Amino acid sequence: MKVAGRRLFKLTLVILILLLLGVAALQYILYVELYPYKYEESLRKYSLEYSVEDLLILSVIKAESKFNPDAHSHKGAYGLMQITEDTGKWIADQMGIQNFSGDMLYDENLNIKMGCWYLNNLYQEFGDRDLVISAYNAGRGNVQKWLKDHNYSKNGKDIHNIPFPETENYVKKVNIYYKIYKYLYN
Repeated sequence: MKVAGRRLFKLTLVILILLLLGVAALQYILYVELYPYKYEESLRKYSLEYSVEDLLILSVIKAESKFNPDAHSHKGAYGLMQITEDTGKWIADQMGIQNFSGDMLYDENLNIKMGCWYLNNLYQEFGDRDLVISAYNAGRGNVQKWLKDHNYSKNGKDIHNIPFPETENYVKKVNIYYKIYKYLYN
């Protein structure tokens, strides 16, 4: 009876250790691989400076570049937050950044700073996360048009039908990432 009890104890201990290793591996995958909190210093600094929630910024970065600071899209967007050179030049002018060039968008710190400034600027205009995310993807001019069109907005304040499938999917993706980040980091 003592031998069977020891075997059961050892088996239980092995199962417990395997479960703990599995939980640790899952946490590693979630927190480090799938939903990391990278660029923490820049994120915290600029999220505070521009009043944009850090978890939203992380969600945008994950959707835009999957945290690749060297990302370059076929539409000519660069860096972590995938800012186009034209938008980057406009943001740089608004922020008073001198001698701006598109290559500067590969600088992680500057890219996050400019992206946070831009998100704040969109929030000032639209005041709603979904509209801000839509404008970040499709452009503020498109969102302004959609808000004036009853096919897309019944009340002129929110959009019930996003006419660009890419933007509709982007808004859903960023919101899913945001919910996951809130769950993991709050």
